[in-house]
Amino acid sequence: MATKIRLQRGGRKGYAFYSIVIADARAPRDGRFTEKIGTYNPNTNPATVDLNFDRALYWVETGAQPTDTVRTILSREGVYLMKHLRGGVRKGAFDEAAAQKKFDAWKADKQNGLDKVREAEAKAKKEAAANALKAEKAVNEAIAKKVADKKAAEAAAKAEAEAAESAEAEAAQTEAPAEEAAPAEA
Repeated sequence: MATKIRLQRGGRKGYAFYSIVIADARAPRDGRFTEKIGTYNPNTNPATVDLNFDRALYWVETGAQPTDTVRTILSREGVYLMKHLRGGVRKGAFDEAAAQKKFDAWKADKQNGLDKVREAEAKAKKEAAANALKAEKAVNEAIAKKVADKKAAEAAAKAEAEAAESAEAEAAQTEAPAEEAAPAEA
């Protein structure tokens, strides 16, 4: 039986979520499997991998052949590095403690890189939100200025109309007594 380490698709349309499984090469993609060793979510940045490291290492060492994508995932998680280091221990190049120390150093460096990516993404998102807020404030200030100008123009027009009315009323009042005085004299 040819054993493969491959992805089994789940999730919904347009939002794939995968299980990393050990299966017979002849089994259908989403069919029977021997063991589930983890999950892979490519929808996050960086992609989220939850892997049972010991079982993945066991299956790689026993000869299970991963697909290309799974090989990349296992490599990024350090399964192939640990396999390589264990080979060095078996050959006597170094002892188990040195191998574990090298692996831990690699894993810490990898984690720092992922943390930097997450921080950079969070910073970019925060800056984008700040820029959007700044742009929105500028638009709101422009709208407020237009509204204030319009209200000032309306107030000026109203004041002009009131001034014109009061001038007409005064003119009418000054003309009215003159008209009354004229017939009285005759």
